[in-house]
Amino acid sequence: MNLFRRLIVLLAGLMGAAGVAAAAAGAHMNPDPNLATAANFLMLGAAGAVGVVALAAARGPRFAIADAGAGLVALGTLLFGSALAVRALWNIAIFPMAAPTGGTMLIAGWVVVALAAFQRGDRAG
Repeated sequence: MNLFRRLIVLLAGLMGAAGVAAAAAGAHMNPDPNLATAANFLMLGAAGAVGVVALAAARGPRFAIADAGAGLVALGTLLFGSALAVRALWNIAIFPMAAPTGGTMLIAGWVVVALAAFQRGDRAG
């Protein structure tokens, strides 16, 4: 697995852990619905990013369109989930429009994943 894919899997593991922590915080500290939304997005985004990396890896060691999708899904999830969680826990905005930016990155990432279905070429490696 190349360095980029390892980085995405690392981020996915951290996002999954943060999602569980956000769910626990929502259950025990702060019942803000944004925290539950952040937890759901972080855990689902983590699983999705790992799945998309597996799709990219199945194409071989070279860069695949799915790699771009995995990166966008991971970064969008991280930005969207952390923006909601930080606002719910500490009433701080990461930066203006952080959640919508992350959400837009997520949408774009999943569209890129869909486009990966049309990538041509033989499997390398």
